[in-house]
Amino acid sequence: MGRYCQLVMGPAGSGKSTYCQTIMQHCEAAKRRVHLVNLDPAAERFEYPPSIDIRDLITLEDVMDELGYGPNGGLVYCFEFLMENMDWLEEQLGDYEDDYLILDCPGQIELYTHIPIMRQIAQQLQLWNFQVVGIYCLESQFIEDTAKYFAGVMSATSAMSMLEIPHINVMTKMDLVSDDVKDNMDRYFDPDPLLLADDANRSTRGKFRELNAAIANLIDEFSMVSFLPLNVKDEDSVAYILSHADNAIQWGEDQEPKEPTNEIEDADYE
Repeated sequence: MGRYCQLVMGPAGSGKSTYCQTIMQHCEAAKRRVHLVNLDPAAERFEYPPSIDIRDLITLEDVMDELGYGPNGGLVYCFEFLMENMDWLEEQLGDYEDDYLILDCPGQIELYTHIPIMRQIAQQLQLWNFQVVGIYCLESQFIEDTAKYFAGVMSATSAMSMLEIPHINVMTKMDLVSDDVKDNMDRYFDPDPLLLADDANRSTRGKFRELNAAIANLIDEFSMVSFLPLNVKDEDSVAYILSHADNAIQWGEDQEPKEPTNEIEDADYE
C-alpha cells in the first residue's frame, strides 16, 4: 500500500487551516482514513486535533522566551531543530502506513520560497515512500489589488520551483467573493499577466511600469501558475480540489478492491 500526503502551504491568513479542516471533513464523510499533521510550531487551536504535532517537539513560544528570537527567526530555528531531529518525525509517521495525511504548514513564505527547509522536508518524506503533493493557498482577496495578486503569483512560482514536487495552487475564500467579481475571475485563475499588467499600472506609480512589465513577462514566459477555486460551502468545489490532489499523487492506484458485502451478493441471486 502507498503512503500519501498533502503539504499545505501559503502566506499567513491565506486559509490553510480552513482548507485542511474542509478536506478532513470531506474525506471523513467519504469514509477515507485521513489524519492532520501540524507542522506549525506557532499554532494555537485546531478544529480537528492533530494526530502528529510539532509542538510536542518544539514550540515557537518556548524559542522566543528562551532564546529571545522574534517570530520569523524563531520559526526558522524551530524548523532547523526539526531537521536535526527528523528521527522524531519518522517515528511519528511510522504508524500511518496506509492513511492519507494532511500537513498544515506555517505561514512564513520564506520557508517555501528561498530557504530550503521545506524542500528538505519534502525530499525526506519522499525517501520515506510518501507520495507528496504541494497545495499552495492564496486568498481570493488578492484579486482586489492586481499588484498584490502579482506578488502572490510570484510567491507561488517560487515555491513550485523550490520544492520540486507536484503542485496545485488553490484560490481560497471564494465564498467571500462578490458576484460582480466572479464574472471576471477566469483571468485570475489562469493568469493573463500581460492583460493584468494594465491593471497594475493603474494602481502603481508610473516609475514602476517597467517593473510591472518585467514581472508580467516573467510570469508569462514560465507559464507555471494557474489556480483552482475553492468555495468551502460548495461540496463539489471541495471534491474537485481533492480529485486534483489525488491524481497528482496517484492516490488509489494501489488500493485493494473491497470485498462485496453479503447484502450485495444476496441481491445478485434474487
